[in-house]
Amino acid sequence: MVPRYTAKEVRGRFAARRLRFELSPRLQSSIAEIFGEAISAEEAVRRIIADVQKRGQTALDEWSLTLDKHATYEVPKREWREAYDDMNSELREALGIARERLEKFHRKEPKGGFMAATPSGMLAQVVRPIRRVGAYVPGGSAPLLSSVLHTVVLARVAGVSEVIIATPPPVHPAIMAAAWAAGADRLFAVGGAQAIAALAYGTEKIPRVDKIVGPGNLFVTLAKKQVFGDVGIDGLAGPTETLIIADGSANPAIVAADLLAQAEHDPAAEPWLISPEAGVLEAVSAELERQLESLPRAEIARAALKNGGLVLAESMAEALALADLYAPEHLCLSVERPTDWLGYVNNTGGIFLGEHSGEAIGDYVAGPSHVMPTSGSARWTGALAVRDFLKIVPVVAFNAHAAAELSRLGARLAREEELEAHARALDLRAGEES
Repeated sequence: MVPRYTAKEVRGRFAARRLRFELSPRLQSSIAEIFGEAISAEEAVRRIIADVQKRGQTALDEWSLTLDKHATYEVPKREWREAYDDMNSELREALGIARERLEKFHRKEPKGGFMAATPSGMLAQVVRPIRRVGAYVPGGSAPLLSSVLHTVVLARVAGVSEVIIATPPPVHPAIMAAAWAAGADRLFAVGGAQAIAALAYGTEKIPRVDKIVGPGNLFVTLAKKQVFGDVGIDGLAGPTETLIIADGSANPAIVAADLLAQAEHDPAAEPWLISPEAGVLEAVSAELERQLESLPRAEIARAALKNGGLVLAESMAEALALADLYAPEHLCLSVERPTDWLGYVNNTGGIFLGEHSGEAIGDYVAGPSHVMPTSGSARWTGALAVRDFLKIVPVVAFNAHAAAELSRLGARLAREEELEAHARALDLRAGEES
């Protein structure tokens, strides 16, 4: 049974949302067995990272054998091409169209700098791509070939020189094929915290990258958090989530299908439905039970549905206010005139307007990247984009007259801050004695 709530009951929960680092008893037991003592997931990840950083490839291979039962290896490009050629022609066509739509959408992003020449000199901003990027692609219970496209293609559009994929072994042929289609440079069979450590610090076989992007499990997320500062990251991904707002015009079967599409990802996923109409919640609840009966991943979906729920709001305005408070990864407006409400939306990773624009389309072939902020981080960041692979570099160039005038002003500010060396460096340009 899917939980039912009123708007009042979920408001506090939505406002207090943050990234969850919860371990199941099974994982806690596994950590204790591996490390010989009961330690937190954060401590386990810290030890793995420190070991790989200290002992390089030897430690990486040992951790891969211990945790994944496979040694670390690089998958040759010829195997990517073979996997691509062996792929079902319809699947290969879908892969190609998805890549083309991603490229077309993200090429529209502004990537240029500017140059402003004035009588005082020049101020400019140049844009430079990151040199080397690591894309982490989850393995787990499903080969997420779409995540290859939704990270690597953006890096390529941005002009990144080298894109390296890390994914848990054994590498599924579909991921190899996607790596070929997306235009990656290298593909390593290594997963988990040890993969993030290898990308962040480098080993004898895996080069150090400048930024790591892509989703992953709890250990990947904790590892990204711990290496940030030594390497860039795109963000910290929590369990995936969808929030649907539906009115009386919504098709209950489609709404239920969209909730289950999110729920089948992970037992920790959060699917939510908010509606100002109790009849909509009743109809969707019945549809969920009906569709679950034939869903292959029903057990996973049922667990996830308990993390979310069906919420009765007093009005569409209240439903949208709750959505903004929750700041979902995906916000779906299954309402009669969805564009009328677009201006009310602020906090979300992606907006899907109307029932024709299902979130599952966005997972694959819509055009924008499906790597989106979770756990409420949509309050301050957005979906992965070309800008995440670019660096903005300001350029300052003044003539002597402008430098003298501006340096006098700067020296006053520097002395107010009690930074005398700054002030003296400015005095010299202003023609003042230091």
